[in-house]
Amino acid sequence: CSEFTYNPRLWPRDMLRTDFLHLSDCFNAQKSTVRVPDIDPKYKIAVLASKQDHCLFDLLHRWQEGRLPVDIHCVISNHDRPVDNHVMRFLKRHEIPYHYLPTTSGNKREQEILELIEGTDFVVLARYMQVMSESFLKSYGKDIINIHHGLLPSFKGGSPSRQAFNAGVKLIGATSHFVTPELDAGPIIEQMVERVSHRDTLHSFVVKSENLEKQCLAEAIKSYCELRVLPYEVMKTVVF
Repeated sequence: CSEFTYNPRLWPRDMLRTDFLHLSDCFNAQKSTVRVPDIDPKYKIAVLASKQDHCLFDLLHRWQEGRLPVDIHCVISNHDRPVDNHVMRFLKRHEIPYHYLPTTSGNKREQEILELIEGTDFVVLARYMQVMSESFLKSYGKDIINIHHGLLPSFKGGSPSRQAFNAGVKLIGATSHFVTPELDAGPIIEQMVERVSHRDTLHSFVVKSENLEKQCLAEAIKSYCELRVLPYEVMKTVVF
C-alpha cells in the first residue's frame, strides 16, 4: 500500500491507471487498485439494517457531514419503519431510497437484494440480523462489511452482550469484519474495546456496546475506502 502526492497535469488520470495496471502485471498481482480521492467518484454503497437504528443513523450522519468518502445508493431493511421515524425523515430529506423487504426463515429475499445493490462498490451490514447465503455472496462478488456487537472470536451469534454479561467479562468490544459464508468468522478489519465492571447492568453493557459498534463500523469503512485494508493468508488483514 502506497500513498503519494499526485499532480494530474504531470500524470493524467488515464495514464496513471495504465501504468499501475502494467506494474501489477509485472508482479502478477491478484488485485490492484488506484484511487485519486479528489478526482475519482466516491464509493457507491448500499446499507442493510434490521430493527436497531444506531449504526445506520450514525453512518447517515457521518455521510451528511462528509466524514465518509461514500455515496449511499439505498437503505434496505427487513423491518418496516413508520414514516415519522427519524431515519425515514432523514432518508426522505436526502432522497435516499428505502426498501422494506420482510424476510422469513424460508425466504431471505436475496434475489431482490441483489437487484437493488447491483452496481454498488461494496455493501455495509449495519446490524442486519440475517445470515447471507454462500450463493448470495458469490453472486454479489464484492466485499460486504459487517459490524458484530461482540469481541470476536468470542461471543459469536445472537445476544453477544448478554453472553458477555453472563460471563462476567471485564472488557466488552465490537468487531467489524468482512462477511464470509461462515457466521461471524470473516477477516477482521477493526476492533474496539471498553472496560466494564460488576457495577454495570445489562442495560449499561448494551449502551456501551452500541457506542463501540458505531465507532468501529465507521472506522472500518473509512480504512477500507482509504485502501488501508490488505487481506492476506485468507482469513487475516493488515490495516495500515
